[in-house]
Amino acid sequence: MESRITVSRESPGDVKQRQVIVKLDGDPFAVLMYGETATRAVEPGPYRLLFDNTWEKKKVEFTVAEGEHVKYNVINRAGRFTWWMVAA
Repeated sequence: MESRITVSRESPGDVKQRQVIVKLDGDPFAVLMYGETATRAVEPGPYRLLFDNTWEKKKVEFTVAEGEHVKYNVINRAGRFTWWMVAA
C-alpha cells in the first residue's frame, strides 16, 4: 500500500494572499495559493516539510508509516505587524 503526503491551503482563517512555498527534505514540493492542494507518494520514513511565505519560514518533522496518508493544512495568516504595514 502506498504512503502519501498531502499539503492543503484551505483554511477560512487564511489571509488569501501571497504564495506558500513548500519543500520536502529541501526539494520542491509545491507552491500553494489559497484553495490549492498538493499530494505526493513517498517511501515510508522520516521527512521534513519547510513552509515559506517569503516573509517567514516554518518547518515540521515527522515519520510516514507504510500505507499512511499524512495531511497538513497550511495557513498564511496576518502577523502582529501586518495591519500596521497595511495602514502605512
